[in-house]
This record gives sequence, structure tokens and C-alpha cells, in this order.
Amino acid sequence: MAGFAEEIKSKFESNKVKAMLNILFTANHITSFQNDFFKPFGLSPQQYNILRILRGAKEPIKVQTIKERMVERAPNLTRLTDKLCDKHLIKRISFPGDRRVVLIEITTQGVDLLKQIRPNNPLHNLLDNVTEDEAGQLSDLLDKLRTTIK
Repeated sequence: MAGFAEEIKSKFESNKVKAMLNILFTANHITSFQNDFFKPFGLSPQQYNILRILRGAKEPIKVQTIKERMVERAPNLTRLTDKLCDKHLIKRISFPGDRRVVLIEITTQGVDLLKQIRPNNPLHNLLDNVTEDEAGQLSDLLDKLRTTIK
């Protein structure tokens, strides 16, 4: 497999610039891969993330809680949840005592769809050519990078 610089036929002023551009380039590849994988299921990666959050919560949760837990921050969370409701994968529940608050819960259909996706999801294999130690180092480096962004 060609290295990043060879693949885009470019040189960089420093390894830091190269690494940053490589992160963006790789993220774009992963996003495209995810979009292609989820399309036959009628989902976007963000919708899949919402379903996983709701399944993991094991109880109805507020929209704000979903927003805080999302891997990819979605400014259009209302639109995403509307689409999932239309597909009967989630449902909205009124919050007792405060009509302004809405809780979101995954439906049986939503859980069944996640069960259908799980064994076929190639995203779980993206790091197969990376050791556990390397994966830990990569995760630590990405955490370190994010501390400079805040």
C-alpha cells in the first residue's frame, strides 16, 4: 500500500503538517466507507450512532444527552431524529411534568436493525492490521491532539 504522500503525490513542510493532513485524508476515507456501508440499511453513520447510543442507554434519554454522546457532533440532530422516527426506529416520549422536554427511546425495530448490522459491519475490522499496542498509542495520540483544539 502506498503511503499518504505517495497517494496524493505531495511533499510536506514538516511531519506535523503531513500527519494533520493524513488524519483528515484518512477520516474522509472512513466517512466514505461508512456512508457506502450504511446506505443499504437506509441509515447515515450519524443515525447509526444515535441508535447505538439509545440502545446503550437502556432507557429513554433527553435529546441533549444524545448530542453529548455523539461521536460526530450533528447540528441537525432534530432532523436526524425525525427521520429515525419516520422509520419507526426510535420514538419520542413526553417528559412527565415538563412538556418542553422530550425523551427519545429506541424501538424494537431499531434494536432489530442494529442486530442485523452488527455481524456484517466491516467498520469493526478497520484496525485489523494494527496491533493492540499500536491502537492504544494511536488513541492516546488522538486524545493528545484534541486537547490542543479545545
